[in-house]
Amino acid sequence: MKFRKYQKQIALGLVIFMLGTLLIGTLSGCSANDPLAQQFKAGDNKNYIAGDGTVTEFAKGNRAKAAVWSGVTESGQSIDSSQLKGVVHVVNFWYAGCAPCRAEAPDLVATAKQFPTVQFIGVNVRDSAATTVAFDKNFGITWPSIIDAKTGSVVLAFTGIVTPQAVPTTLVIDKNGQVSARILGRIDKSILNTLIKTANEE
Repeated sequence: MKFRKYQKQIALGLVIFMLGTLLIGTLSGCSANDPLAQQFKAGDNKNYIAGDGTVTEFAKGNRAKAAVWSGVTESGQSIDSSQLKGVVHVVNFWYAGCAPCRAEAPDLVATAKQFPTVQFIGVNVRDSAATTVAFDKNFGITWPSIIDAKTGSVVLAFTGIVTPQAVPTTLVIDKNGQVSARILGRIDKSILNTLIKTANEE
């Protein structure tokens, strides 16, 4: 009787071991296909989640209520959403140490020159005004950037559209102040141009 009891315990132990091995293998397989999991496992301390360039367009009749926001730019100028009524604008969430932000800066500059009636606005989520000014000079950026590092108020205003750690994120906002399109990660210049044209023609 004791021998049979031990046999059952051994068999039960083998089953638990096999189930555990299967579970670990399944989880490993999932993380292998999950880019965010891979970034976490890399442990490179970059402190942001790099978007994959996913573009989301929001149909005109199905857009979220216009966000109300305000902030102070790197030059000390106050700016708020009420000043942009009737104007298509592009809002880019960024910071200087973000590699994709640096990589896309020349394309943003080129696009801004192509659409002089569209207002570009940066939202710097981490840096001081001095760092932002240095970045502007380095890349030839002429539009204002709100310094949002301390308050996070602009990011908060776009809750549900912008994820704080998903930087860069670029929004195209229509003449009514509603988000018409969002790009997660580094922009593709031709795609952004198309999204701006669509908003302009509405």
